[in-house]
Amino acid sequence: MPVVPEVPVTDPAVLADPFSAYAQARAVSPVARLTGAGMPPMWAVTRHEPAREVLNNPRFVLSEASFMRPPGIPEHCRRYMHTMAEMDGPEHARVRGAAAPAFTARRTAVMRPRIEAAVDRLLDSLDASPDLLRDFAGPLPMVVICELLGIPEADRPDWLEYGRAVAAGYGPGFLAAIPGIMASAEAAVAAKRARRGADILSQLLDSELTETELVTLVWHLALAGQTPTNLIANGVAALFAHPAQLDLLRADPTLASTAVEELMRWCGPQLLTTPRFATEDITVGDATIPQGAAMTVAICSANRDPAAFPDPDTLDITRPLGAPTHLGFSHGPHFCLGAPLARLQTEIALTALLARFPALRPATDHFTRTPDPGTWRLAELPVHLAG
Repeated sequence: MPVVPEVPVTDPAVLADPFSAYAQARAVSPVARLTGAGMPPMWAVTRHEPAREVLNNPRFVLSEASFMRPPGIPEHCRRYMHTMAEMDGPEHARVRGAAAPAFTARRTAVMRPRIEAAVDRLLDSLDASPDLLRDFAGPLPMVVICELLGIPEADRPDWLEYGRAVAAGYGPGFLAAIPGIMASAEAAVAAKRARRGADILSQLLDSELTETELVTLVWHLALAGQTPTNLIANGVAALFAHPAQLDLLRADPTLASTAVEELMRWCGPQLLTTPRFATEDITVGDATIPQGAAMTVAICSANRDPAAFPDPDTLDITRPLGAPTHLGFSHGPHFCLGAPLARLQTEIALTALLARFPALRPATDHFTRTPDPGTWRLAELPVHLAG
């Protein structure tokens, strides 16, 4: 009988250092059992190659149980809750196919000047000792999303508030923001129907998406587009903890693109993928996942699998790109549609931050993290900009 290790994901020691906990499990088996207070047990893939196989396996499917639905969502908002992330098969392929042309690497590259301008404005606004999470990494993705969608300047303060609520995770703040998010998404679509522009939302009006799907996509971008918030914050904290890597990136900004990939591998914000359910008994490694069981991929474990990455626990911003690739943006049909945009934002943000403030340093010896078994994120990032 194969040994399947257990990872108690809500244990304070695991929350503080999930990488070590998953490494111990990975050394024993390609799968582990996740347990924790307030959650049903779940299977998790711990190794890189099996993780890729599971994420490509159509016998693991999404269900309503895959997603956290905070109680109290108003009835009129519910029709917009079925996002692309919750779709499988032909429905997912249709909606993703309609949206994908707006998010290609080439289309994203056109955004570079506007992202650079947004980064510069945010850096201009910083005081001498800011919280980089609150004042820079937090607002940047929503500023970029507003540019992407052509949201009028007058409406952007509301969207920035929505971004803060979303980035804080599922909770009272997010629930309270849902009606405003949906109403603003409806208004954005209606405004573009009345007056189109050169933005992505105007392009999407010509797609085969229904009105409900368009509104859903707009607000889902606000949710999914927050990845750079935590990636930038995690990346800065990681570079502080590895001063030789920080000095290397300061000295050679051309390393920024490889640095972003390495940071996404080493300290990417997503620890676990959305749970999927086995449609039949499925063998992964030596374990059999029973029909109906929930399965996730421990991204933080697969991304540090020594069978895939040499010296995987070492942060190395010169690590060559290419095969094998990290799973920070997932893999397979649900590979992150906005990955090119997240990469570009993070690259520009880190490069500009280090160039503008060569004496940037942490304001504390220990950064507080938000305890979350599914997301690796800071609660704050206080820094000094000058020496």
